[in-house]
Amino acid sequence: MAIRIYKKNNAGRRFMTIVKPDQVTQKAVSEKSLMRPLKRNAGRSNGKISVRHQGGGHKRQYRLVDFRQDKHGVPGKIAQIERDPNRSALIALVHYRDGEKRYVLATAGMKVGQEIVSGPEAPVAEGNRLLIKNIPTGTVICNVELKVGRGGQIVRSAGSSATLMALEGNMAQVRLASGEVRLVSKECYATLGQVSNFEHGVERIGKAGRSRWKGKRPAVRGTVMNPVDHPHGGGEGCQPIGLKGPKTPWGKPALGKKTRKRKKASNKYIVKRRTKKR
Repeated sequence: MAIRIYKKNNAGRRFMTIVKPDQVTQKAVSEKSLMRPLKRNAGRSNGKISVRHQGGGHKRQYRLVDFRQDKHGVPGKIAQIERDPNRSALIALVHYRDGEKRYVLATAGMKVGQEIVSGPEAPVAEGNRLLIKNIPTGTVICNVELKVGRGGQIVRSAGSSATLMALEGNMAQVRLASGEVRLVSKECYATLGQVSNFEHGVERIGKAGRSRWKGKRPAVRGTVMNPVDHPHGGGEGCQPIGLKGPKTPWGKPALGKKTRKRKKASNKYIVKRRTKKR
């Protein structure tokens, strides 16, 4: 993993860094058969802004990533590892023995030329996908299913991982990066290893324009708005918000308010809540 730091030739370059993972295949060309047009609405619903601070950005094409990896028992060879503009993790192009090609999430230890396989009888090795009941406890896993057959739903972002804690009855205890311990069916699948590109969070944008390339528009602070536009607005000069706690432009609590529904169906699968940040 290499972090490129630019020379301080101008204000935009002064703090800009780029993460260049060693795993990425040089001059890799994306597989066209696994790419689809990506239509964007730029934070708008029926022409009206529904999500602020989104819009513009570079054109992208969506890569069809196989989160299920349901070609059980068919070995596949890693042809190349490349960046995906739609996600923080790297993706790997797999050439299966029967001639099919698929993209999968790349793990941290995955290399070009490596052979991976998924299925109940797959060996316990980096990058392979197994049933949770066949994985030894204490193993680091990623791309974990929550419902049988749905494909990986959690632990998919760059550098993330979970730990298989215990197997009890029909369920398994999985500890997530947040500290939350969650019950998952033993018949669900998970990939062995940590998700690739773990230094993604170290990258520094450096200039506003680079943020616009990513489709992010400027965010204006509520304290500099007028009272008609935001609960924090108004006053001469810099003023405190004058409220018990910060609010959104629509008057809802912005910090410290629990947003999870009390009677959510999946609450019964949470053994331990996530730990608070200090």
